[in-house]
Amino acid sequence: MRRDLVGAARFLVLPTVVLSGLAISAPGRLELGVRIYALLLCTTGIALLSLALRRAYPTETALRESARPTPQPTPPHELGRIEREVALGIAGSFDLHYRLAPRLRSLAAGLLSTRRKISVTADPGSARVVLGDEAWGLVRPDRPRPQERLGKGIPPEELNRVVDALEAI
Repeated sequence: MRRDLVGAARFLVLPTVVLSGLAISAPGRLELGVRIYALLLCTTGIALLSLALRRAYPTETALRESARPTPQPTPPHELGRIEREVALGIAGSFDLHYRLAPRLRSLAAGLLSTRRKISVTADPGSARVVLGDEAWGLVRPDRPRPQERLGKGIPPEELNRVVDALEAI
């Protein structure tokens, strides 16, 4: 506290000298100078009181260590790849045929074999009945290549219906 008082006294030396010089050189402006000096005195007093209160009431400490913030789960890397394949499959027929359709075909084959004991290659008729014509047209093994490489891909609504058919297996 003593160090703060000494610092405040050093701060007020210059304004005191200026006020004394103002009283000698321009006594008509002394009232304004006294008001400014009083404002500086009050500001210094408030600053000293704030420092004293800060020292009297130290910052609070936690009773126990706070739990480490749990990191936000990051989506799997494979999910980003599937999202790109879907976006490309919607945009163009080439990517639909060579990227998205093989992934959907492997999903359909896995679901049909594990849940219904149906092989897509050995029993395509049963697989077609279970999947439906729209989904079967996309996942069938003998799906023809697109005539236009830069043609339009699958509409999102149709892709939603295909995914719904796969989920219904």
